[in-house]
Amino acid sequence: MSGSIEEMIGQQLRKRGIHDPRVLEAMQRIPREEFIPRELRGDAYADAPVAIGFGQTITQPYMTALMAQALELTGGEHVLDVGTGSGYHAAVLGALAKTVISIERIPELAELARANLKRTGLDRNITVVCGDGSLGVPAHAPFDAISVAAASPLTPPALLAQLKDPGTMVIPVGNRLDQELLVIRRHSGKTTTRVSTSCRFVPLVGREGWQEQE
Repeated sequence: MSGSIEEMIGQQLRKRGIHDPRVLEAMQRIPREEFIPRELRGDAYADAPVAIGFGQTITQPYMTALMAQALELTGGEHVLDVGTGSGYHAAVLGALAKTVISIERIPELAELARANLKRTGLDRNITVVCGDGSLGVPAHAPFDAISVAAASPLTPPALLAQLKDPGTMVIPVGNRLDQELLVIRRHSGKTTTRVSTSCRFVPLVGREGWQEQE
């Protein structure tokens, strides 16, 4: 097995600047192995993404923590999670916010995420829907926070339109191989953007993301 949950918290997160106690507690409590294929569970706490099928991955623990910390959730927020995958990121956000709407474009992964969240008892305040994540979920908007776990060539206007004022979005933007994690804040009618770190995510495929053939 590659590491343990204690090593993940201490070595991958705390030592690299993750200091939000609510984020650390959530990731300490949520069993990441329950969101990883059985044959790969030995890599559950490795400092790397792990394949979950359909060309997708579960995000590296540090990046999950960094994105969650950047949103500065206090427990009362309504959050959009784009790119459900196997459901782990949604589970972390669900532990930090009041409600989470999580969208996944691949039907089989959406079903897998629902099953994983239900089995672990973490589905109480999380709704998984299947659809084009680049368009968000207008029926449940606006959102206090939006977390995008897939890389877009630009920030999708549809997602920006669904962000409250005040509100925060984290999204990787760049080309298909290398991106920057942007933290976008809207406050008093003004929008500011800062670069948190360089990163590499699977592509956000959709009408306002990458096209399948690109």
